[in-house]
Amino acid sequence: MANAPVQRMSQLMAKTLRDDPADAEVLSHKLLVRAGYVRRTAAGIWSWLPLGKKVLANVERIVREEMDAIGAQEVSLPALLPREPYEATGRWDEYGAELFRLNDRKGGDYLLGPTHEEIFTLLVKDQCSSYKDLPVILYQIQTKFRDEARPRAGILRGREFLMKDSYSFDTEDEGLAKSYALHREAYRRVFERLGLDYRIVAATAGAMGGSKSEEFLAPAEAGEDTFADCPNCDFAANTEAISYDLQPVDGSAVPAAEEIPTPDTPTIETLAASLGVPASATLKNLLVKVDGEIIAVGVPGDREVDLGKVEEHFAPAAVEMVTEADFAERADLVRGYVGPQGLEKVTYIADPRVAPGTAWITGANKEGMHAKNVVAGRDFEVDRYVDVVVVQEGDPCPKCGTGLKLDRAIEIGHIFQLGRKYADALKLDVLGQNGKPVRVTMGSYGIGVSRAVAALAEQSADDKGLCWPAEVAPADVHVVAAGKALQTELALEVSEKLRATGLRVLVDDRAGVSPGVKFTDAELIGVPKILVAGRRSAEGVLELKDRRTGEREELTVDEAIARLSA
Repeated sequence: MANAPVQRMSQLMAKTLRDDPADAEVLSHKLLVRAGYVRRTAAGIWSWLPLGKKVLANVERIVREEMDAIGAQEVSLPALLPREPYEATGRWDEYGAELFRLNDRKGGDYLLGPTHEEIFTLLVKDQCSSYKDLPVILYQIQTKFRDEARPRAGILRGREFLMKDSYSFDTEDEGLAKSYALHREAYRRVFERLGLDYRIVAATAGAMGGSKSEEFLAPAEAGEDTFADCPNCDFAANTEAISYDLQPVDGSAVPAAEEIPTPDTPTIETLAASLGVPASATLKNLLVKVDGEIIAVGVPGDREVDLGKVEEHFAPAAVEMVTEADFAERADLVRGYVGPQGLEKVTYIADPRVAPGTAWITGANKEGMHAKNVVAGRDFEVDRYVDVVVVQEGDPCPKCGTGLKLDRAIEIGHIFQLGRKYADALKLDVLGQNGKPVRVTMGSYGIGVSRAVAALAEQSADDKGLCWPAEVAPADVHVVAAGKALQTELALEVSEKLRATGLRVLVDDRAGVSPGVKFTDAELIGVPKILVAGRRSAEGVLELKDRRTGEREELTVDEAIARLSA
Protein backbone atom coordinates (compact mmCIF):
# COMPACT_ATOMS: atom_id res chain seq x y z
CA MET A 1 0.00 0.00 0.00
CA ALA A 2 1.44 3.40 -0.99
CA ASN A 3 2.60 5.60 1.90
CA ALA A 4 2.13 2.84 4.47
CA PRO A 5 4.08 3.58 7.66
CA VAL A 6 7.63 2.28 7.85
CA GLN A 7 7.58 -1.09 9.63
CA ARG A 8 10.27 -1.08 12.33
CA MET A 9 11.53 -4.52 13.33
CA SER A 10 12.04 -3.27 16.88
CA GLN A 11 8.23 -3.14 17.06
CA LEU A 12 7.39 -6.07 14.77
CA MET A 13 5.91 -9.27 16.15
CA ALA A 14 8.16 -11.62 14.20
CA LYS A 15 10.64 -13.73 16.07
CA THR A 16 13.06 -15.46 13.70
CA LEU A 17 14.48 -18.91 14.49
CA ARG A 18 17.91 -20.32 13.72
CA ASP A 19 16.79 -23.96 13.59
CA ASP A 20 14.08 -25.72 11.65
CA PRO A 21 10.94 -26.76 13.57
CA ALA A 22 11.18 -30.38 14.69
CA ASP A 23 7.98 -31.37 12.88
CA ALA A 24 8.77 -29.57 9.61
CA GLU A 25 9.05 -31.85 6.58
CA VAL A 26 9.08 -29.46 3.62
CA LEU A 27 11.01 -26.30 2.79
CA SER A 28 8.08 -23.88 2.94
CA HIS A 29 7.07 -25.16 6.39
CA LYS A 30 10.62 -24.69 7.70
CA LEU A 31 11.20 -21.23 6.26
CA LEU A 32 7.79 -19.67 6.90
CA VAL A 33 8.08 -20.61 10.57
CA ARG A 34 11.77 -19.67 10.93
CA ALA A 35 11.26 -16.29 9.22
CA GLY A 36 8.33 -15.38 11.47
CA TYR A 37 5.52 -15.55 8.92
CA VAL A 38 3.32 -18.22 10.52
CA ARG A 39 3.00 -20.16 13.76
CA ARG A 40 1.28 -23.47 14.43
CA THR A 41 -1.86 -23.27 16.56
CA ALA A 42 -2.84 -26.95 16.33
CA ALA A 43 -2.38 -29.80 13.87
CA GLY A 44 -3.29 -28.37 10.47
CA ILE A 45 -4.28 -24.98 11.94
CA TRP A 46 -2.03 -21.96 11.46
CA SER A 47 -1.83 -18.36 12.65
CA TRP A 48 -0.57 -15.74 10.23
CA LEU A 49 1.81 -13.21 11.81
CA PRO A 50 2.21 -9.65 10.47
CA LEU A 51 4.77 -10.46 7.75
CA GLY A 52 2.80 -13.52 6.63
CA LYS A 53 -0.45 -11.57 6.61
CA LYS A 54 1.12 -8.99 4.30
CA VAL A 55 2.16 -11.67 1.80
CA LEU A 56 -1.23 -13.36 2.04
CA ALA A 57 -2.98 -10.01 1.48
CA ASN A 58 -0.84 -9.36 -1.61
CA VAL A 59 -1.84 -12.69 -3.10
CA GLU A 60 -5.48 -11.90 -2.31
CA ARG A 61 -5.14 -8.50 -3.97
CA ILE A 62 -3.78 -9.96 -7.21
CA VAL A 63 -6.48 -12.62 -7.30
CA ARG A 64 -9.18 -10.03 -6.61
CA GLU A 65 -7.92 -7.66 -9.31
CA GLU A 66 -7.91 -10.36 -11.97
CA MET A 67 -11.33 -11.66 -10.97
CA ASP A 68 -12.75 -8.15 -11.09
CA ALA A 69 -11.15 -7.70 -14.51
CA ILE A 70 -13.35 -10.48 -16.03
CA GLY A 71 -16.50 -8.93 -14.58
CA ALA A 72 -16.81 -11.21 -11.56
CA GLN A 73 -18.65 -9.81 -8.54
CA GLU A 74 -17.36 -10.40 -5.03
CA VAL A 75 -19.67 -11.59 -2.25
CA SER A 76 -19.12 -13.01 1.23
CA LEU A 77 -21.08 -16.10 2.21
CA PRO A 78 -21.10 -17.87 5.58
CA ALA A 79 -18.64 -20.64 6.42
CA LEU A 80 -21.14 -22.31 8.76
CA LEU A 81 -23.67 -24.00 6.47
CA PRO A 82 -26.86 -26.06 6.83
CA ARG A 83 -26.92 -29.76 5.98
CA GLU A 84 -29.93 -29.73 3.64
CA PRO A 85 -28.39 -28.27 0.44
CA TYR A 86 -25.42 -30.66 0.65
CA GLU A 87 -27.74 -33.58 1.28
CA ALA A 88 -29.74 -32.61 -1.82
CA THR A 89 -26.61 -32.88 -3.98
CA GLY A 90 -25.33 -36.00 -2.24
CA ARG A 91 -22.16 -34.35 -1.01
CA TRP A 92 -23.08 -34.62 2.67
CA ASP A 93 -22.20 -38.31 2.29
CA GLU A 94 -19.74 -38.09 -0.63
CA TYR A 95 -17.28 -35.96 1.31
CA GLY A 96 -17.03 -38.65 3.96
CA ALA A 97 -14.78 -38.09 6.96
CA GLU A 98 -13.15 -34.97 5.47
CA LEU A 99 -16.30 -32.92 6.07
CA PHE A 100 -16.45 -31.03 9.37
CA ARG A 101 -19.91 -31.74 10.74
CA LEU A 102 -21.43 -30.23 13.87
CA ASN A 103 -24.74 -29.76 15.68
CA ASP A 104 -26.25 -26.64 17.17
CA ARG A 105 -27.86 -26.66 20.60
CA LYS A 106 -31.18 -27.73 19.07
CA GLY A 107 -29.63 -30.74 17.36
CA GLY A 108 -29.62 -29.24 13.86
CA ASP A 109 -26.95 -30.53 11.46
CA TYR A 110 -24.40 -28.09 10.05
CA LEU A 111 -21.04 -28.21 8.32
CA LEU A 112 -18.01 -26.01 7.85
CA GLY A 113 -17.84 -25.25 4.14
CA PRO A 114 -15.20 -27.07 2.05
CA THR A 115 -16.58 -25.45 -1.12
CA HIS A 116 -19.77 -23.48 -1.75
CA GLU A 117 -21.40 -24.78 -4.95
CA GLU A 118 -24.70 -25.45 -3.21
CA ILE A 119 -24.89 -22.11 -1.42
CA PHE A 120 -24.02 -20.08 -4.52
CA THR A 121 -26.62 -22.04 -6.47
CA LEU A 122 -29.28 -21.16 -3.92
CA LEU A 123 -28.17 -17.52 -3.92
CA VAL A 124 -28.60 -17.27 -7.68
CA LYS A 125 -31.92 -19.12 -7.46
CA ASP A 126 -33.10 -16.44 -5.04
CA GLN A 127 -31.72 -13.46 -6.99
CA CYS A 128 -32.05 -14.42 -10.67
CA SER A 129 -35.34 -15.28 -12.30
CA SER A 130 -34.84 -14.46 -16.01
CA TYR A 131 -32.31 -15.16 -18.74
CA LYS A 132 -31.76 -11.40 -18.67
CA ASP A 133 -30.12 -11.80 -15.25
CA LEU A 134 -27.46 -14.09 -16.70
CA PRO A 135 -24.63 -14.72 -17.30
CA VAL A 136 -23.18 -13.88 -13.92
CA ILE A 137 -19.89 -14.74 -12.21
CA LEU A 138 -19.72 -14.54 -8.41
CA TYR A 139 -16.71 -15.12 -6.16
CA GLN A 140 -15.45 -14.90 -2.62
CA ILE A 141 -12.11 -15.23 -0.82
CA GLN A 142 -12.83 -17.16 2.32
CA THR A 143 -11.50 -19.67 4.84
CA LYS A 144 -12.46 -23.25 3.95
CA PHE A 145 -12.35 -26.35 6.13
CA ARG A 146 -11.34 -29.95 5.55
CA ASP A 147 -10.85 -32.55 8.28
CA GLU A 148 -7.56 -33.95 7.00
CA ALA A 149 -6.65 -37.31 8.50
CA ARG A 150 -2.95 -36.40 8.51
CA PRO A 151 -2.43 -32.65 8.21
CA ARG A 152 1.18 -32.07 7.20
CA ALA A 153 3.59 -29.88 5.25
CA GLY A 154 2.67 -26.70 7.11
CA ILE A 155 0.16 -24.53 5.27
CA LEU A 156 0.25 -26.83 2.23
CA ARG A 157 -2.07 -29.38 3.79
CA GLY A 158 -4.05 -27.82 6.59
CA ARG A 159 -7.48 -28.33 8.06
CA GLU A 160 -8.40 -24.73 7.33
CA PHE A 161 -7.11 -22.73 4.40
CA LEU A 162 -7.82 -19.56 2.46
CA MET A 163 -9.36 -20.06 -0.96
CA LYS A 164 -10.84 -18.03 -3.76
CA ASP A 165 -13.87 -19.85 -5.10
CA SER A 166 -15.90 -18.46 -7.99
CA TYR A 167 -18.94 -19.76 -9.84
CA SER A 168 -20.36 -18.98 -13.25
CA PHE A 169 -24.02 -19.25 -14.19
CA ASP A 170 -25.15 -19.43 -17.83
CA THR A 171 -28.24 -20.52 -19.69
CA GLU A 172 -26.36 -22.35 -22.47
CA ASP A 173 -23.36 -24.67 -22.72
CA GLU A 174 -21.69 -22.19 -25.06
CA GLY A 175 -21.91 -19.58 -22.33
CA LEU A 176 -20.36 -21.98 -19.83
CA ALA A 177 -17.47 -22.60 -22.22
CA LYS A 178 -16.92 -18.82 -22.47
CA SER A 179 -17.00 -18.38 -18.67
CA TYR A 180 -14.55 -21.28 -18.32
CA ALA A 181 -12.21 -19.68 -20.87
CA LEU A 182 -12.40 -16.34 -19.06
CA HIS A 183 -11.35 -17.99 -15.81
CA ARG A 184 -8.59 -19.97 -17.51
CA GLU A 185 -7.00 -16.79 -18.85
CA ALA A 186 -7.54 -14.93 -15.57
CA TYR A 187 -5.74 -17.73 -13.73
CA ARG A 188 -2.83 -17.52 -16.14
CA ARG A 189 -2.51 -13.81 -15.38
CA VAL A 190 -2.78 -14.41 -11.63
CA PHE A 191 -0.01 -16.99 -11.54
CA GLU A 192 2.21 -15.02 -13.88
CA ARG A 193 1.84 -11.93 -11.67
CA LEU A 194 2.60 -14.04 -8.62
CA GLY A 195 5.82 -15.19 -10.28
CA LEU A 196 4.91 -18.89 -10.08
CA ASP A 197 6.18 -21.54 -12.45
CA TYR A 198 3.04 -23.50 -13.29
CA ARG A 199 1.52 -26.07 -15.66
CA ILE A 200 -2.08 -26.46 -16.84
CA VAL A 201 -3.01 -30.15 -16.89
CA ALA A 202 -6.08 -32.28 -17.49
CA ALA A 203 -7.65 -33.46 -14.23
CA THR A 204 -10.46 -35.53 -12.75
CA ALA A 205 -13.58 -33.90 -11.34
CA GLY A 206 -13.73 -35.90 -8.09
CA ALA A 207 -16.50 -35.04 -5.64
CA MET A 208 -17.11 -31.78 -7.50
CA GLY A 209 -18.68 -33.56 -10.47
CA GLY A 210 -19.08 -32.16 -13.95
CA SER A 211 -17.28 -32.77 -17.22
CA LYS A 212 -14.18 -30.82 -18.23
CA SER A 213 -11.67 -30.13 -15.50
CA GLU A 214 -8.15 -28.71 -15.44
CA GLU A 215 -5.61 -28.14 -12.68
CA PHE A 216 -2.98 -25.46 -12.34
CA LEU A 217 0.07 -27.11 -10.80
CA ALA A 218 3.26 -25.55 -9.43
CA PRO A 219 6.16 -28.02 -9.87
CA ALA A 220 7.86 -28.58 -6.50
CA GLU A 221 9.43 -31.47 -4.60
CA ALA A 222 6.93 -30.93 -1.80
CA GLY A 223 3.97 -31.42 -4.16
CA GLU A 224 1.42 -34.11 -3.41
CA ASP A 225 0.21 -34.35 -7.00
CA THR A 226 2.06 -36.21 -9.73
CA PHE A 227 1.59 -35.00 -13.28
CA ALA A 228 2.75 -36.31 -16.63
CA ASP A 229 4.25 -34.13 -19.34
CA CYS A 230 4.90 -35.24 -22.90
CA PRO A 231 8.23 -33.94 -24.26
CA ASN A 232 6.98 -34.30 -27.83
CA CYS A 233 3.47 -32.79 -27.84
CA ASP A 234 1.23 -30.57 -25.72
CA PHE A 235 -0.22 -33.40 -23.61
CA ALA A 236 -0.13 -32.77 -19.85
CA ALA A 237 -2.32 -34.38 -17.20
CA ASN A 238 -2.53 -35.31 -13.57
CA THR A 239 -1.63 -39.01 -13.49
CA GLU A 240 -5.07 -39.69 -11.98
CA ALA A 241 -6.68 -38.36 -15.17
CA ILE A 242 -4.63 -40.33 -17.73
CA SER A 243 -6.60 -42.91 -19.66
CA TYR A 244 -5.79 -45.24 -22.52
CA ASP A 245 -7.91 -46.70 -25.30
CA LEU A 246 -8.74 -50.40 -25.19
CA GLN A 247 -6.73 -52.18 -27.90
CA PRO A 248 -7.85 -55.82 -28.38
CA VAL A 249 -5.38 -58.29 -29.88
CA ASP A 250 -5.83 -61.58 -31.71
CA GLY A 251 -5.53 -64.39 -29.16
CA SER A 252 -6.87 -67.17 -31.37
CA ALA A 253 -3.47 -68.90 -31.63
CA VAL A 254 -2.99 -69.14 -27.86
CA PRO A 255 -3.26 -72.77 -26.64
CA ALA A 256 -5.96 -73.75 -24.21
CA ALA A 257 -5.61 -72.64 -20.63
CA GLU A 258 -3.64 -75.10 -18.51
CA GLU A 259 -3.26 -75.40 -14.75
CA ILE A 260 0.29 -75.78 -13.45
CA PRO A 261 1.59 -76.56 -9.96
CA THR A 262 3.28 -73.55 -8.36
CA PRO A 263 3.75 -74.30 -4.66
CA ASP A 264 4.77 -71.47 -2.36
CA THR A 265 4.25 -68.72 -4.95
CA PRO A 266 1.59 -66.44 -3.44
CA THR A 267 3.21 -63.25 -4.78
CA ILE A 268 4.02 -62.01 -8.26
CA GLU A 269 7.72 -61.95 -7.39
CA THR A 270 7.83 -65.57 -6.22
CA LEU A 271 5.68 -66.73 -9.15
CA ALA A 272 7.82 -65.01 -11.78
CA ALA A 273 11.02 -66.34 -10.21
CA SER A 274 9.66 -69.88 -9.99
CA LEU A 275 8.54 -69.99 -13.64
CA GLY A 276 11.41 -67.92 -15.03
CA VAL A 277 9.08 -65.40 -16.67
CA PRO A 278 8.92 -61.61 -16.43
CA ALA A 279 6.35 -60.18 -14.04
CA SER A 280 4.69 -58.53 -17.05
CA ALA A 281 3.57 -62.00 -18.23
CA THR A 282 1.50 -62.49 -15.09
CA LEU A 283 -1.89 -61.10 -14.14
CA LYS A 284 -2.22 -59.50 -10.70
CA ASN A 285 -5.69 -59.65 -9.15
CA LEU A 286 -6.29 -57.34 -6.21
CA LEU A 287 -9.42 -57.83 -4.13
CA VAL A 288 -11.19 -54.86 -2.57
CA LYS A 289 -14.58 -54.28 -1.00
CA VAL A 290 -16.88 -51.57 -2.32
CA ASP A 291 -19.65 -50.89 0.17
CA GLY A 292 -19.21 -54.48 1.35
CA GLU A 293 -19.21 -56.11 -2.12
CA ILE A 294 -16.02 -57.88 -3.18
CA ILE A 295 -14.52 -56.54 -6.41
CA ALA A 296 -11.48 -57.98 -8.23
CA VAL A 297 -9.11 -55.55 -9.95
CA GLY A 298 -6.88 -56.99 -12.67
CA VAL A 299 -3.60 -55.39 -13.81
CA PRO A 300 -0.37 -56.70 -15.38
CA GLY A 301 1.87 -58.23 -12.74
CA ASP A 302 4.62 -55.64 -13.20
CA ARG A 303 2.25 -52.75 -12.41
CA GLU A 304 0.76 -51.44 -9.19
CA VAL A 305 -2.93 -50.68 -8.64
CA ASP A 306 -3.65 -46.99 -8.05
CA LEU A 307 -6.19 -47.18 -5.23
CA GLY A 308 -6.97 -43.50 -5.72
CA LYS A 309 -8.23 -44.28 -9.22
CA VAL A 310 -10.26 -47.21 -7.89
CA GLU A 311 -11.83 -44.95 -5.27
CA GLU A 312 -12.50 -42.29 -7.91
CA HIS A 313 -14.27 -44.84 -10.11
CA PHE A 314 -16.53 -46.11 -7.34
CA ALA A 315 -17.11 -42.77 -5.54
CA PRO A 316 -19.00 -42.01 -3.41
CA ALA A 317 -18.98 -45.67 -2.32
CA ALA A 318 -16.40 -46.64 0.30
CA VAL A 319 -13.46 -48.74 -0.92
CA GLU A 320 -11.40 -50.92 1.45
CA MET A 321 -9.06 -53.88 1.20
CA VAL A 322 -10.36 -57.39 1.84
CA THR A 323 -9.38 -58.97 5.15
CA GLU A 324 -8.50 -62.43 6.43
CA ALA A 325 -12.08 -62.66 7.65
CA ASP A 326 -13.38 -62.06 4.11
CA PHE A 327 -11.23 -64.89 2.75
CA ALA A 328 -12.45 -67.15 5.54
CA GLU A 329 -16.07 -66.52 4.48
CA ARG A 330 -15.35 -67.21 0.80
CA ALA A 331 -13.77 -70.62 0.24
CA ASP A 332 -13.66 -69.92 -3.52
CA LEU A 333 -11.22 -67.05 -2.98
CA VAL A 334 -7.74 -68.48 -2.32
CA ARG A 335 -5.33 -65.87 -1.01
CA GLY A 336 -2.32 -65.51 -3.31
CA TYR A 337 -3.85 -67.70 -6.03
CA VAL A 338 -6.89 -65.76 -7.24
CA GLY A 339 -7.61 -65.81 -10.98
CA PRO A 340 -10.45 -64.22 -12.95
CA GLN A 341 -11.50 -67.45 -14.66
CA GLY A 342 -14.29 -69.20 -12.78
CA LEU A 343 -14.83 -66.42 -10.26
CA GLU A 344 -18.42 -66.34 -9.05
CA LYS A 345 -20.29 -63.50 -7.40
CA VAL A 346 -17.33 -61.19 -7.94
CA THR A 347 -17.36 -58.17 -10.24
CA TYR A 348 -14.15 -58.08 -12.28
CA ILE A 349 -12.70 -54.77 -13.44
CA ALA A 350 -9.43 -54.54 -15.31
CA ASP A 351 -6.98 -52.05 -16.70
CA PRO A 352 -7.13 -51.60 -20.50
CA ARG A 353 -3.75 -53.35 -20.69
CA VAL A 354 -5.69 -56.54 -19.92
CA ALA A 355 -7.35 -56.22 -23.32
CA PRO A 356 -9.39 -58.91 -25.07
CA GLY A 357 -7.05 -61.46 -26.63
CA THR A 358 -4.15 -60.91 -24.23
CA ALA A 359 -2.80 -64.08 -22.57
CA TRP A 360 -1.70 -64.34 -18.95
CA ILE A 361 -0.34 -66.52 -16.19
CA THR A 362 -2.66 -66.08 -13.24
CA GLY A 363 -4.06 -67.80 -10.18
CA ALA A 364 -6.07 -71.01 -10.63
CA ASN A 365 -8.19 -70.41 -7.52
CA LYS A 366 -6.54 -73.42 -5.87
CA GLU A 367 -3.82 -73.45 -3.23
CA GLY A 368 -0.38 -73.80 -4.86
CA MET A 369 -1.78 -73.70 -8.41
CA HIS A 370 -1.66 -71.20 -11.24
CA ALA A 371 -2.93 -71.31 -14.82
CA LYS A 372 -1.12 -70.33 -18.02
CA ASN A 373 -2.51 -69.32 -21.42
CA VAL A 374 -5.49 -67.65 -19.76
CA VAL A 375 -6.93 -65.33 -22.40
CA ALA A 376 -9.06 -62.26 -21.69
CA GLY A 377 -12.39 -62.53 -23.48
CA ARG A 378 -11.99 -66.29 -24.00
CA ASP A 379 -11.38 -67.72 -20.54
CA PHE A 380 -12.77 -64.85 -18.53
CA GLU A 381 -14.82 -61.72 -19.07
CA VAL A 382 -14.06 -58.22 -17.83
CA ASP A 383 -17.15 -56.49 -16.44
CA ARG A 384 -15.65 -53.01 -16.80
CA TYR A 385 -12.41 -51.57 -18.09
CA VAL A 386 -11.00 -48.79 -15.92
CA ASP A 387 -7.57 -47.14 -15.95
CA VAL A 388 -6.35 -48.26 -12.56
CA VAL A 389 -2.56 -48.68 -12.77
CA VAL A 390 -0.05 -46.29 -11.25
CA VAL A 391 1.38 -44.29 -14.15
CA GLN A 392 5.14 -44.72 -14.56
CA GLU A 393 7.87 -42.63 -16.14
CA GLY A 394 8.16 -43.66 -19.78
CA ASP A 395 4.56 -44.83 -20.19
CA PRO A 396 3.36 -43.88 -23.69
CA CYS A 397 1.70 -40.52 -24.20
CA PRO A 398 -2.00 -41.19 -24.92
CA LYS A 399 -1.83 -38.56 -27.66
CA CYS A 400 1.41 -39.29 -29.56
CA GLY A 401 3.00 -42.37 -27.98
CA THR A 402 6.20 -40.70 -26.75
CA GLY A 403 7.41 -41.71 -23.27
CA LEU A 404 5.94 -39.49 -20.59
CA LYS A 405 7.95 -37.57 -18.00
CA LEU A 406 6.63 -37.39 -14.44
CA ASP A 407 7.03 -34.60 -11.91
CA ARG A 408 5.70 -33.63 -8.48
CA ALA A 409 3.64 -30.47 -8.09
CA ILE A 410 1.46 -28.43 -5.75
CA GLU A 411 -2.13 -27.86 -6.87
CA ILE A 412 -2.69 -24.09 -6.81
CA GLY A 413 -5.85 -23.84 -8.90
CA HIS A 414 -8.62 -26.02 -10.30
CA ILE A 415 -11.37 -25.16 -12.78
CA PHE A 416 -14.46 -27.24 -13.57
CA GLN A 417 -17.27 -27.21 -16.07
CA LEU A 418 -19.89 -28.48 -13.63
CA GLY A 419 -22.78 -28.48 -16.06
CA ARG A 420 -26.18 -28.94 -14.43
CA LYS A 421 -25.37 -31.29 -11.54
CA TYR A 422 -26.08 -28.69 -8.84
CA ALA A 423 -28.78 -26.88 -10.78
CA ASP A 424 -30.63 -30.20 -11.21
CA ALA A 425 -30.31 -31.10 -7.53
CA LEU A 426 -31.45 -27.67 -6.33
CA LYS A 427 -33.81 -26.91 -9.24
CA LEU A 428 -32.12 -23.75 -10.48
CA ASP A 429 -34.18 -22.49 -13.43
CA VAL A 430 -34.74 -19.10 -15.04
CA LEU A 431 -37.33 -18.06 -17.58
CA GLY A 432 -35.91 -18.28 -21.10
CA GLN A 433 -36.54 -16.01 -24.06
CA ASN A 434 -39.61 -18.08 -24.97
CA GLY A 435 -41.06 -17.71 -21.47
CA LYS A 436 -40.34 -21.34 -20.55
CA PRO A 437 -38.04 -22.48 -17.72
CA VAL A 438 -34.40 -23.03 -18.63
CA ARG A 439 -32.09 -25.10 -16.44
CA VAL A 440 -28.93 -23.11 -15.62
CA THR A 441 -25.45 -24.53 -16.28
CA MET A 442 -22.55 -23.82 -13.93
CA GLY A 443 -18.80 -23.64 -13.63
CA SER A 444 -16.70 -23.78 -10.46
CA TYR A 445 -13.22 -22.29 -10.15
CA GLY A 446 -10.85 -22.36 -7.19
CA ILE A 447 -7.47 -20.84 -6.30
CA GLY A 448 -5.65 -21.88 -3.14
CA VAL A 449 -4.63 -18.45 -1.82
CA SER A 450 -2.74 -19.69 1.25
CA ARG A 451 -1.38 -22.61 -0.79
CA ALA A 452 0.01 -20.14 -3.32
CA VAL A 453 2.09 -18.59 -0.53
CA ALA A 454 3.59 -22.00 0.28
CA ALA A 455 4.13 -22.75 -3.42
CA LEU A 456 5.98 -19.45 -3.85
CA ALA A 457 8.15 -20.26 -0.85
CA GLU A 458 8.93 -23.72 -2.27
CA GLN A 459 9.83 -22.43 -5.72
CA SER A 460 11.69 -19.23 -4.91
CA ALA A 461 13.66 -19.98 -1.74
CA ASP A 462 17.39 -20.59 -1.76
CA ASP A 463 19.89 -21.90 0.79
CA LYS A 464 19.73 -18.61 2.74
CA GLY A 465 15.96 -18.36 3.10
CA LEU A 466 12.87 -16.98 1.42
CA CYS A 467 13.15 -14.88 -1.73
CA TRP A 468 9.78 -13.34 -2.60
CA PRO A 469 8.79 -11.97 -6.02
CA ALA A 470 8.37 -8.20 -5.77
CA GLU A 471 4.58 -8.08 -6.11
CA VAL A 472 3.89 -10.42 -3.17
CA ALA A 473 6.79 -9.53 -0.84
CA PRO A 474 5.90 -8.05 2.57
CA ALA A 475 7.96 -4.96 1.68
CA ASP A 476 9.71 -3.46 -1.32
CA VAL A 477 12.96 -2.82 0.53
CA HIS A 478 14.48 -4.07 3.77
CA VAL A 479 16.71 -1.40 5.31
CA VAL A 480 19.31 -2.73 7.74
CA ALA A 481 21.05 -0.57 10.33
CA ALA A 482 24.36 -2.33 10.97
CA GLY A 483 24.35 -1.37 14.62
CA LYS A 484 25.87 1.94 15.65
CA ALA A 485 23.75 4.96 16.51
CA LEU A 486 24.82 6.83 13.37
CA GLN A 487 23.91 3.90 11.19
CA THR A 488 20.52 3.51 12.86
CA GLU A 489 19.82 7.22 12.46
CA LEU A 490 20.69 7.07 8.73
CA ALA A 491 18.64 3.90 8.24
CA LEU A 492 15.56 5.50 9.76
CA GLU A 493 16.04 8.70 7.77
CA VAL A 494 16.41 6.79 4.48
CA SER A 495 13.41 4.61 5.34
CA GLU A 496 11.16 7.65 5.70
CA LYS A 497 12.41 9.08 2.40
CA LEU A 498 11.73 5.77 0.66
CA ARG A 499 8.27 5.62 2.22
CA ALA A 500 7.54 9.10 0.88
CA THR A 501 8.13 7.81 -2.66
CA GLY A 502 5.40 5.19 -2.15
CA LEU A 503 7.62 2.23 -1.33
CA ARG A 504 6.79 -0.25 1.41
CA VAL A 505 9.70 -0.30 3.85
CA LEU A 506 10.82 -2.73 6.54
CA VAL A 507 13.72 -1.39 8.63
CA ASP A 508 15.81 -3.39 11.07
CA ASP A 509 16.44 -0.87 13.85
CA ARG A 510 16.77 -3.43 16.64
CA ALA A 511 19.22 -2.41 19.35
CA GLY A 512 21.56 -4.99 20.80
CA VAL A 513 21.35 -7.28 17.77
CA SER A 514 24.61 -7.97 15.96
CA PRO A 515 25.06 -6.99 12.29
CA GLY A 516 25.54 -10.67 11.41
CA VAL A 517 22.17 -11.64 12.86
CA LYS A 518 20.48 -8.73 11.07
CA PHE A 519 22.03 -9.70 7.72
CA THR A 520 21.04 -13.34 8.23
CA ASP A 521 17.48 -12.33 9.13
CA ALA A 522 17.25 -10.06 6.07
CA GLU A 523 18.14 -12.97 3.81
CA LEU A 524 15.81 -15.32 5.69
CA ILE A 525 12.84 -12.91 5.47
CA GLY A 526 13.38 -12.54 1.73
CA VAL A 527 12.44 -8.96 0.77
CA PRO A 528 13.68 -8.38 -2.84
CA LYS A 529 16.00 -5.44 -2.06
CA ILE A 530 18.22 -5.06 1.01
CA LEU A 531 19.69 -1.60 1.76
CA VAL A 532 22.42 -1.54 4.39
CA ALA A 533 23.54 1.46 6.44
CA GLY A 534 26.97 0.17 7.33
CA ARG A 535 30.62 1.16 7.55
CA ARG A 536 30.32 4.17 5.18
CA SER A 537 27.26 5.68 6.83
CA ALA A 538 29.25 8.72 7.96
CA GLU A 539 29.87 9.46 4.27
CA GLY A 540 26.19 9.05 3.41
CA VAL A 541 26.95 5.89 1.41
CA LEU A 542 24.75 2.79 1.55
CA GLU A 543 25.07 -0.73 0.16
CA LEU A 544 22.22 -2.03 -2.00
CA LYS A 545 21.90 -5.79 -2.38
CA ASP A 546 19.62 -7.74 -4.69
CA ARG A 547 18.26 -10.61 -2.60
CA ARG A 548 17.87 -13.01 -5.52
CA THR A 549 21.10 -12.42 -7.46
CA GLY A 550 23.30 -11.34 -4.57
CA GLU A 551 24.61 -8.40 -6.58
CA ARG A 552 25.83 -5.47 -4.47
CA GLU A 553 26.64 -1.85 -5.16
CA GLU A 554 27.43 1.23 -3.11
CA LEU A 555 25.18 4.25 -3.60
CA THR A 556 24.66 7.61 -2.02
CA VAL A 557 21.37 8.20 -0.24
CA ASP A 558 19.95 10.12 -3.20
CA GLU A 559 21.15 7.49 -5.67
CA ALA A 560 19.65 4.68 -3.61
CA ILE A 561 16.29 6.44 -3.36
CA ALA A 562 16.29 7.16 -7.09
CA ARG A 563 17.22 3.57 -7.93
CA LEU A 564 14.64 1.95 -5.68
CA SER A 565 11.79 4.29 -6.58
CA ALA A 566 12.38 4.16 -10.33
